[in-house]
Amino acid sequence: MKALKEFNRESLGESKRHIYFMRMALSLAARGGVSVSPNPKVGCVLVRDEKVVGIGYHRRYGGPHAEVEALAMARDKARGSTAYVTLEPCAHHGKTPPCAPRLAEAGVSRVVYGFRDPNPKVNGEGLRILESSGVEVIGPVLERDCKWINRGFIRRITLGRPWVTLKGALSVDGTACLDSGESKWITGPMARQKAHLLRAEHDAVLVGINTVMNDDPELTVRALDGESPKKVVLDGHLRIPLEAKVLKGGERIVFTSQEAPMEKLTCLRNMGVTLIQVPSVGGMLDLSQVLLELGRLGVNNLLVEGGARVLGAFVDSGLGDMVSLFVAPSILGRGLQIFESFAIQGLGSRVEITDHMVRQAGHDLWLEGVLRCSPAL
Repeated sequence: MKALKEFNRESLGESKRHIYFMRMALSLAARGGVSVSPNPKVGCVLVRDEKVVGIGYHRRYGGPHAEVEALAMARDKARGSTAYVTLEPCAHHGKTPPCAPRLAEAGVSRVVYGFRDPNPKVNGEGLRILESSGVEVIGPVLERDCKWINRGFIRRITLGRPWVTLKGALSVDGTACLDSGESKWITGPMARQKAHLLRAEHDAVLVGINTVMNDDPELTVRALDGESPKKVVLDGHLRIPLEAKVLKGGERIVFTSQEAPMEKLTCLRNMGVTLIQVPSVGGMLDLSQVLLELGRLGVNNLLVEGGARVLGAFVDSGLGDMVSLFVAPSILGRGLQIFESFAIQGLGSRVEITDHMVRQAGHDLWLEGVLRCSPAL
């Protein structure tokens, strides 16, 4: 293991020290990835006498929490230390015992936290336990950053649905698919590799039935470590072929209408597919109900990969939170637009993208940003 970092008290003011070590805790929290879902990603750093004496992060759902890992590393050096934790320490019994009492019992003298846990089972109780035990509590510190890495958890806890990322590939004139249905491949290999990375960062990936019929995707993560996400298909009339690649292995979820044929429902259930029937609105499955059902299944982060009509429907309903778009340096002309079926009556109704970032992905551009209609965290 690399030597634990030390810092010079004279070179850093109090607030800067808090930021310095909270950033360290954030980098630890990010290591948790999707393996911690439906739990949040949490990192913890213990500092005593100007030296880091313990670090930890939540590695997997049901496993030790970040604070427990850090305390185990620090052992008796935890007494009198300051704990930097990206999330308010938990106060309830879940898969593991609560962390707030553990920190107090270990003799931690001060806790600096990133943001308050929105979970009603916690929501300030962890901080109250610490304060009543004589532990100094400081925070929030780097609240926006700490919330951002847990945006899916926050969205599910507060609104009952996952954080929704709309992913697409398009030409510079906005075309995502030719009139013939052909869309392979608009973007280059680097963009496709990044797309697999996106899948690996999400609990579930969703497509509409037209994408299944036209592209026959597997919706797996290839050439990367880690499990593939849950595979979700919107199919109001159960047109999905039984031999479709998306139905082969993994956790498969198909949303369909309440009028779906019983024979096909039974056949798919016998294949181990989870079938969920939801109401239809305007000839399309009710996306708000789809998201609530996914939230009940513990999905924190959902990647919507299309097709164009599905992407457009998410924008139109105001249920998309951010976009991740790969733009190829080519012109395709007439075809389906990336957000097909979405239209506005005037520029005042446009959906703006904020906090955006543009990067290079091989020969393509990769644009990511938050939709202004996305509720605040």
